[in-house]
Amino acid sequence: MSTIHIRAVTPDDAAALLEIYAPYVTDTAISFEYEVPSEDEFRGRIAATLEKYPYLAAERDGEIIGYAYTHPFVGRAAYGWTAETSIYVRRGLTGTGAGRALYAALEAVSRAQNIYSLTACIGWCEREDGHLSRNSAEFHAHMGYSHAGHFRECGYKFGKWYDMVWMEKQLAARPESPPAVIPFPELSAQALRECGVEKQEGHGNEKENPLSY
Repeated sequence: MSTIHIRAVTPDDAAALLEIYAPYVTDTAISFEYEVPSEDEFRGRIAATLEKYPYLAAERDGEIIGYAYTHPFVGRAAYGWTAETSIYVRRGLTGTGAGRALYAALEAVSRAQNIYSLTACIGWCEREDGHLSRNSAEFHAHMGYSHAGHFRECGYKFGKWYDMVWMEKQLAARPESPPAVIPFPELSAQALRECGVEKQEGHGNEKENPLSY
């Protein structure tokens, strides 16, 4: 099997990533969106995320087969050392190791940023149907996430009410006074290589000052 490698996304990857994401909107309750965003909107989402957080792609044989990113958890200042994750793998290519590789890199980058915990918001159903299974929750559990909360019938899609669960993973012990979170563009190419991520041109400075982990 071909090797999967992880690289940083740029807004120019919007079309390729949207191709992966669109079926999650149109065919599943994994995404609670109703309408597939336009390429321009999706490009804007990527650019906004990259101002502070990592947006990573898994490539195999030159093709993007999955992506993952973090984004603000709730958004209040005191939550700044926690981030929420999202991950999407091309339909039919789950089980290739792309998801595990993406999350391993995402966690390493988050630690380099001084993020201490990650959360995931996951659609849940008591009975699996053609639009939603428990695969996402099981994947997160396999990656070391634990159940943190359950909201009943909070999402309506395809004529059915779905639950949502929160899962969380602690990345490091909390210091008494945490250092500031380092924005993703400020991580050097060397620091990203140590996280297993190839840095793309046009994002962040190019200083080769390795960070202390």
